[in-house]
Amino acid sequence: MFKIFVVYFLLFASLNAVTLQKANLYKDQNISGWVMSEKLDGIRAYWDGKTLQTRKGQEIHAPEWFVKNLPPFALDGELWSKRSDFENIQSIVVDDKPSEKWKEISYMIFEVPSAEGNFTTRLQKAHNYISANKLSHLKIIEQKVCSSQTQLDAYLQQVIKNGGEGVMVKDGSKAYFEGRSDSLLKVKESQDMEAEVIGYKAGEGKFKGLMGSLQVKLENGVEFFIGSGFSDALRQNPPKIGEIITFKYFGFTKFGKPKFASFVHVRKD
Repeated sequence: MFKIFVVYFLLFASLNAVTLQKANLYKDQNISGWVMSEKLDGIRAYWDGKTLQTRKGQEIHAPEWFVKNLPPFALDGELWSKRSDFENIQSIVVDDKPSEKWKEISYMIFEVPSAEGNFTTRLQKAHNYISANKLSHLKIIEQKVCSSQTQLDAYLQQVIKNGGEGVMVKDGSKAYFEGRSDSLLKVKESQDMEAEVIGYKAGEGKFKGLMGSLQVKLENGVEFFIGSGFSDALRQNPPKIGEIITFKYFGFTKFGKPKFASFVHVRKD
């Protein structure tokens, strides 16, 4: 009976999951005339017209005041407060009992799924609704037209200088699409990826008695250790086996392992 329940639960969850847009990496493609915006490090949130969900289709328990006047059409965006605040954002958003701290959160919109027209037309639909209903906690992420590689480089450096993590560039002429596409690209000085924690290596020297490095596994099965980016507190209480972490890296080795991998944070969404 338990096995039947698990199979039913997984099937139900997969049926409710949504296929969101996903970015490929920018590799000097021609992006002249595209639009660019700051990449926000928050919690991805999809509004289907009735409920607010994570990127994996799990319900987000937002306060009634936060969702009651959201539009009857779909939105895609980021639940966000400010730069370098991911842990705080995550603690607020993933809580089953919404707290007063939700007042710190804004829903930053970067797409209107399934709406007709090009990217500008789709965003205008959301903008018109937000303005008409005076929803101060909903905001459209600012989009800038990118005319050249030089302009993109300058914008990326400005974002990083201000504490941001990167830039998104998008072909604004395209109709809405689902899944991964070369019409949406992520631009960063370093890249980031997720991995599952599968083990630990004991620390040595100044880290004796603490975690030395974290053994992780990528989605493609590649396993490796991450030994940097951890505070002393995290080395005392490292991420649990089975948890998903985000790490940053700079390219891959010939064996497919990320170079110079460094821990960023645990993901609970």
